[in-house]
Amino acid sequence: MKEVIDTVGRRKTSVARVFMTPGKGRVIINKLPIEEYFKDEVKRSKALRPLALTERTEEFDIKVNVQGGGVSGQIGAVSLGIARALTEFDETVRPVLKTEKLLTRDPRMVERKKFGRKKARKRFQFSKR
Repeated sequence: MKEVIDTVGRRKTSVARVFMTPGKGRVIINKLPIEEYFKDEVKRSKALRPLALTERTEEFDIKVNVQGGGVSGQIGAVSLGIARALTEFDETVRPVLKTEKLLTRDPRMVERKKFGRKKARKRFQFSKR
């Protein structure tokens, strides 16, 4: 059994490296406690959803390095990284996480802007006269 479980989670342009060790339930993201990094309770619960579903919130200390993207993408990346780390630690939690779609990498990315357009699909205003 490895002492430190190291996994990666991605979402949009965010990448989260998750280091999970047996401990008391401390979660540190980019050298800040999770309460300081994700100030909103809803965001915290989304990021820690895999731990809540498997009822292992007090079993592991988790250290996360996350960069890129915005808050939403970072939450998704952290969640996927934690879910992957949990399955690496204990395969029996895999069906629970899989039914909640927490082990699926969300492939949706921002569509690129095309030339001759204002955004990816939006056009410049058309004037007939």
